[in-house]
Amino acid sequence: MPTQPLLLAGLAAAVTGLGSIGWMAFDLTSQAGAGERPSLLDLLDDIGKPGADAPPSPATTTAPPPAQVAWQSPLREQCTAPQTVQRQHLLSRLNELRTAPRQVSIDPTNFGERFSRDAFGNPLDPTPRLVVLHETVYSLESAISTFRTPHPRDEDQVSYHALVGRDGEVVFLLDPRKRAFGAGNSAFRGQWAITNPKVGGSVNNFALHVSLESPRDGEGGGLHHSGYTSAQYDGLAALLALWMQAFPIPADQITTHRAVDLGGERADPRSFDWSALQARLGQLGLLC
Repeated sequence: MPTQPLLLAGLAAAVTGLGSIGWMAFDLTSQAGAGERPSLLDLLDDIGKPGADAPPSPATTTAPPPAQVAWQSPLREQCTAPQTVQRQHLLSRLNELRTAPRQVSIDPTNFGERFSRDAFGNPLDPTPRLVVLHETVYSLESAISTFRTPHPRDEDQVSYHALVGRDGEVVFLLDPRKRAFGAGNSAFRGQWAITNPKVGGSVNNFALHVSLESPRDGEGGGLHHSGYTSAQYDGLAALLALWMQAFPIPADQITTHRAVDLGGERADPRSFDWSALQARLGQLGLLC
C-alpha cells in the first residue's frame, strides 16, 4: 500500500518524547500452533474489515463524517494520586516499557505512513491524539501471526500498534509514527481523515491502536465474555501512560473500536471494565 511519507515536525518531536524506548523491532520466529485455530482475519470476515487507504489524489473539497453518537468518556476527573503499592507497581511497569520493551516486527503490507494531506489535498495533522481500544478475539500469538503474514489485498490488511497479553505483557508491533490499520470506516467527535475517497474516512491517521488478548470464552461472536485480567489492566495503564506522556492525548480521548466504528459492526473490546482502568490511571496521575 503506497503512502505519502511526510510527517509534521510536531509528530517527530512528540515521538522523540518516547525517550529510551526507541524502535528496535526484530523478527519473531514462526509461532508454534498458530494454525491450530482460526486467525484473527477469520473472525474479522464475520464482523467487517478495516477499510483501505490510498495515496492522495488532487481535488478541492472534502466531506465531514456522518453523525454518530457523541463519545462520553467513562473516565472521571481524579486529581489525587495516592502513594500505594499498586502505584509503585504501575510505575515499575512503565519503566519496564521504557527500558526493556518487547518488540515484534510485522509485515509491511499491514501498516503504512501517516498522511500530511488528505485525498483532496487538504492538510492533515497526523500527530497521534486518540487511542482506540480493541481485543484480539483469539490468542495473542494468533494475532501476531496474522500481522506478520503478508496481505497484498487492501481489504485483508490489519494491525495495531501494541498488544496486551493475558499475563499483562505489552508487545509493541508498530512505531507510533506509523499508521496502523486498526479501524476501517470510522470517526471520532466529528473527525476523520479521508485518504481514499472510495472507502470514506478513518481515524487511523491520528490514532494509536492497542488490543487486549481475549479470554478463551471470548473466541466467538458473543457480546460478552469473562473479561480481562488484573495484569492486563496494569499493562494497559502503563502503556497508556507512556503514550499520554509522549503525545497530546487526554484521558477523554481513550475510546473503543465500538465507539468509532461507523458501520455499527464492531463490539470490541467486549466486557471492558472502565472502573479498573480508572483506578490505575488515577494512581498514575493521568486523570487530572
